[in-house]
Amino acid sequence: MNKGDLINEIAAKAGLNKVAAKAALDACLESIEQALANDDTVKLIGFGTFSMISKPERSGINPQTKEKITIAARKTVKFKPAAELGK
Repeated sequence: MNKGDLINEIAAKAGLNKVAAKAALDACLESIEQALANDDTVKLIGFGTFSMISKPERSGINPQTKEKITIAARKTVKFKPAAELGK
C-alpha cells in the first residue's frame, strides 16, 4: 500500500472526500514528525510507538574496495509495534 492507497482507504472508511483525507493524513504525519524532531515519543495505543534513537559512530568496510571507513553518528526513528498489531 502506498500513500495514495492509504488516502483512498481513509476517505472510504471515514466518509471523507480524498482532499480531506489527504489533509488529515498529512497533518497526522507532520505532527508525528514534529514530535520526533523534539525528541518526544509518539505512542499510538493498539498500533505502536515511534521514538528517536541515537546511533554512535562506528567503523565499517567499503564492500567494493575492502577499505576501512568510519560511519558517522546519527539519529534515526525506531518503531515498536503493539502486541495487538498483526493479530
